[in-house]
Amino acid sequence: MYRRRVIYFLIPLVTMVLAACASAPPPRPEAGSVQAIAANAVLFRSISLVGTPYRWGGNTPHSGFDCSGLVDYVFRSVAGIKLPRTTAEMSHMQGTHLRRHELAPGDLVFFDTLGAYVSHVAIYVGKNRFVHAPNSGGRVRLDTLNNPYWRKHFAYGLRILR
Repeated sequence: MYRRRVIYFLIPLVTMVLAACASAPPPRPEAGSVQAIAANAVLFRSISLVGTPYRWGGNTPHSGFDCSGLVDYVFRSVAGIKLPRTTAEMSHMQGTHLRRHELAPGDLVFFDTLGAYVSHVAIYVGKNRFVHAPNSGGRVRLDTLNNPYWRKHFAYGLRILR
């Protein structure tokens, strides 16, 4: 009798686990592909800009960057992709929406820092880290999604390099 109850309990549980395992995350670019090369170029270029001063509306290393200016500059300069100018416009681009565990280097990460809408964008570089231009008086820097502030405000990732 006890075994029968355990089996009836386990069957739906095993079915749910197997169904969850069957849904695969979005494909990552294959090594050596044009997309993987572009993602690596985005990764290295964004990291090279760490330390550049923040400037609202800035979109070059010489003038400084705001968050969307940094992202647009990196994608335009190394991948030839011109992105919309503002974070809000970038958040409406075509691409694959991602959860935290699905992120790959070169993906965009969006944050809701104001509690109402996506208000900040960054470039994911791997191992839960991202490069961004955070605020006035600051500099472009490397941060982690494990930081309680960024974990709380993470909205989603977006893969535009397919």
